[in-house]
Amino acid sequence: MHMEKSAIERFEQAADLLPMRWRWLARQLPDWQKAVGEELRLRGGCPMTVLLPEGERMVSSDGSVVTQSDLEQLCDTVTGYSRYAAVDTISAGYLTAPGGFRVGICGTAVIRDGQTVNLKDISSAVIRVGRERRGVAQSLLPQLWDSGHFCSTLILSPPGLGKTTLLRDLIRLLSDGSPDMPACRVSVVDERSEIAMMHHGVAQAAIGCHTDVLDACPKALGIPILLRAANPQIIAVDEVTVLQDVQAMEGAANCGVALLATVHAASLEELREKSLFRRLLKSRVFSRCIVIGRDGDTRTYTVEQL
Repeated sequence: MHMEKSAIERFEQAADLLPMRWRWLARQLPDWQKAVGEELRLRGGCPMTVLLPEGERMVSSDGSVVTQSDLEQLCDTVTGYSRYAAVDTISAGYLTAPGGFRVGICGTAVIRDGQTVNLKDISSAVIRVGRERRGVAQSLLPQLWDSGHFCSTLILSPPGLGKTTLLRDLIRLLSDGSPDMPACRVSVVDERSEIAMMHHGVAQAAIGCHTDVLDACPKALGIPILLRAANPQIIAVDEVTVLQDVQAMEGAANCGVALLATVHAASLEELREKSLFRRLLKSRVFSRCIVIGRDGDTRTYTVEQL
């Protein structure tokens, strides 16, 4: 009951970022939808929708549609009417709101010297209702240690099953330690500001008291920076997707640092079918993986050795 109430409150905090008429509609949703709602989506000329585990649902049936003014107001609210100060993340397609909410945005790209430097004429926005599930990793952590050391671990699952949520809780537990396990210096490359939910230099999520965060930085650039600057024992990253990420992790492993990372894959077999990750497995950077699955409405977590 407490977790459900917290989930509803988190949804309502996300809804508070919306323009007034959409905020009111989002708050009228039934509690069961608020408790499991993953995203609020606004697309110009279309009704607002809420993303539930079974798919998107419209929040109203009266024909109301999102306007350009609604989208601009949302961006102004999230940035505190200082959009120019957030141009670096806007150009990357997202904003970080107070409370650690991530708002993805689409629009017309402004290109300069081959690089996206801004977005104008915002056409859609998605507010991700990031939720913490403290303790979700507690039972898994003992299986990730061997001879007093943390084993580099991959977290695998299809989209939407909570890879980042599990990653965040592992970071917290590793950083804080316990009577059975020592606290570790954990460094995080938070490329899309989703792990620590940083806002003005302060983590909005519980990530432990021995954690350093390099925010809004590509993983391939951030990992070498952390190696030089933070003296980490463990480096954590989300969603490895390109060869440069793999090469940076191989370099960190060669420096004696353990790694914690997430990958889109439904199983170890699917991971092995992807050429990028075959290289990672062959180099034996990782020795454990956690596969997240679903059994009905329940998520399952299976630890496997690599």
